[in-house]
Amino acid sequence: MSAPTGLPTGTWVIDPAHSTLQFSVRHLMVSKVRGRFTDFGGTLVVHPDGTADADVELKVASVTTDNAQRDGHLASADFFDVANHPIATFKASGFTALSNEFSVTGDFSIRGNTHPVTLDVEFLGTGPGMADAPVAGFTATATINRRDFGLTTDIPMADGGAVIGDKINLSLDVEVGLQS
Repeated sequence: MSAPTGLPTGTWVIDPAHSTLQFSVRHLMVSKVRGRFTDFGGTLVVHPDGTADADVELKVASVTTDNAQRDGHLASADFFDVANHPIATFKASGFTALSNEFSVTGDFSIRGNTHPVTLDVEFLGTGPGMADAPVAGFTATATINRRDFGLTTDIPMADGGAVIGDKINLSLDVEVGLQS
């Protein structure tokens, strides 16, 4: 697959201190709950022929919504089942360039369920990093259906609605640094 934005050849590594992996989901169908994962990593490898590979791995137990009770429930077998499925992954299979924006298609795996997901990505640019190694920045968004990934637990409301929406909005802000 072609490399996005003409980045220099090499291995670009996610800097988790300057990156966020967030999500939001409807709650009681009238508001949204936001959360994030705090333990993740990944690489974007740009090959000399201009092709690229990208992989991201996150530790699902690092989920936080700033509510300990809810976070514990998300880690349980009702949702992520971190005891049996501690890692979620994304492996890119294609890049489609549209100037400074592009789409990245790949396989997203959560809780033993793998489905294709397309990320809409904006390239924010490159520059010298704090250690004089090049850095690059991206933002990305995608929407997934939680039920596709085995996240099917719900509590029905008296009016027939659901406590938790099916649509999960993903939002990523990623800084990568070129490894020397």
